[in-house]
Amino acid sequence: MEIQRLFEIPEYQLKTYPKSDSLCAKVDGTWVKTSTQEFLDTSMKVSKSLVALGVNPNDKVALISNNRPEWNISDIGIMMAGAINVPIYPTISPSDYEFIFNDAEVKVCFVSDDELLAKVNEIKDGVPTLKHIISFQKIEGTEYFEDFLERGSEIATSEIDTRKAAINSEDLATLIYTSGTTGNPKGVMLSHQNIVSNVVGSRERLPVDEHSKAVSFLPLCHIYERMVLYLFMYTGVSIYYAESMDTIGDNIREVQPQVFTAVPRLLEKVFDKIMAKGSELTGIKKALFFWAVELGEKWEPYGQNGAWYEFQLSIANKLIFNKWREALGGNVKAVASGSAALQARLARIFNAAQIPVLEGYGLTETSPVASVNCFDNKGFMIGTTGRPLFNVEVKIAEDGEILIKGPNVMLGYYNRPDLTAEVMKDGWFHTGDIGELVNGEFVKITDRKKEIFKTSGGKYIAPQPMENKFKASRFIDQIMVVGENQKHPAALVVPDLEFCNEWCKRKGIEGGDYKALSQNAKLKERIWEDINEINQDFGKFEQVKKIELCDAVWSIDGGELTPSLKLKRKFILQRCDNLMKSIYGG
Repeated sequence: MEIQRLFEIPEYQLKTYPKSDSLCAKVDGTWVKTSTQEFLDTSMKVSKSLVALGVNPNDKVALISNNRPEWNISDIGIMMAGAINVPIYPTISPSDYEFIFNDAEVKVCFVSDDELLAKVNEIKDGVPTLKHIISFQKIEGTEYFEDFLERGSEIATSEIDTRKAAINSEDLATLIYTSGTTGNPKGVMLSHQNIVSNVVGSRERLPVDEHSKAVSFLPLCHIYERMVLYLFMYTGVSIYYAESMDTIGDNIREVQPQVFTAVPRLLEKVFDKIMAKGSELTGIKKALFFWAVELGEKWEPYGQNGAWYEFQLSIANKLIFNKWREALGGNVKAVASGSAALQARLARIFNAAQIPVLEGYGLTETSPVASVNCFDNKGFMIGTTGRPLFNVEVKIAEDGEILIKGPNVMLGYYNRPDLTAEVMKDGWFHTGDIGELVNGEFVKITDRKKEIFKTSGGKYIAPQPMENKFKASRFIDQIMVVGENQKHPAALVVPDLEFCNEWCKRKGIEGGDYKALSQNAKLKERIWEDINEINQDFGKFEQVKKIELCDAVWSIDGGELTPSLKLKRKFILQRCDNLMKSIYGG
């Protein structure tokens, strides 16, 4: 069966490898399993009930929820009714909610809990198109999902079949609003073909089969996790939804998955925890731990370091790294890392520990994967995001910008032909990322075009690769390299609260919250030592000459990060204006 439209993916699973645990969620401490058949039956009920509500083909239905079976069930149901799914980040501001609801003319909205319901209620008077709100949890005064499913009991299945038959692969399937670092969110229009082609193209890079399990915790409103979940359905991988961001570790140990997705920030935190535990060891155990980590830092794929290195690594894997694997359930065959650049050092260490972290690259506009590492056919190279998928073309423009062409490239930005024309030229999508093709085939991202800045001396600085290297310091949680139109680069640093307090305790210095740490001269001095050491990897003109410590962590809620955890640089500069003055003077 050749898949053309997204709602055919669970149908394909039913025909090829029907599962008793297609979608699994924890309810009152027990994993509750939804079979492939139940998944499809409930999606059909969603479709019929939407039709009963008066939803017509191409109407927009918003979905604001944590990851749970109802998300994927509703998603398939919305599309089978010919409607367009508009997933929305739960954490964005009310003004962004209102903009998206009005721009998309949302008619119906699904929410998961009372907190999100309150956000929608706050703006609903300003959204004339919004007629119905349905909640996955039982909330007084709001239509409950289970009751909503009964609305369509009078609608004939043939009516949904007729709607499905009218949908072409090139038709719009979903509108995903990307919260840029500036201005209003843009609605990325993705067709069935865009995402299906990406599922098919990514299939050969995923080293799992229908006997595998996955844990899902990255937000499903992000195309990355969503496409990967379609890919899991397509390959017959059972999906287990983590209960919350706080329980990821416990859920992974329970489920013992073969695969999950991650963002570098999460892998950094996992690594920091491992290092903190290693630091608590004593004597020979501590020496062995740090010997193993040091060995891991030198890892190269395909045994390139020779037999003696591989022999030592096998000992490190038996004595030290086996505990790391156990903490991740002991079965992991692939951790797909995306959304931001991964430190090469972390990629080496995790892969040395037989935890295959496979870095990929893409954008919402490319559905999203353009390239990804995998071990087959010598397809893995540290410091790159792998080769392009078989059905995606990548080339580098004269100015270094990465251009992408393929069936995965979006239809355009909703209601914004002007913005579409800026990025779509001669069939090539202009990504705004700067990069190169190593050996003519491995995609390497070097920076964001808009983030490269010039010092007053006329030298260009690419901050991202520098920030990534500085984050190797355990004292640093977050960092932003600054210095546009200034005589030299500098850096704003958010200290790692836990590690810095531990260090202060060891040194007999007073620690405290971010505010206290930001005013701690001895700590600043110690962080500067690490910065200065890493500085030696850069050209003289690139080296950071001063640092200032920030008195609060950067977050989505605080407005310093986008929902996909990218730095909102202009906002951070405004927020840290006083620190900029102390670095560069008035």
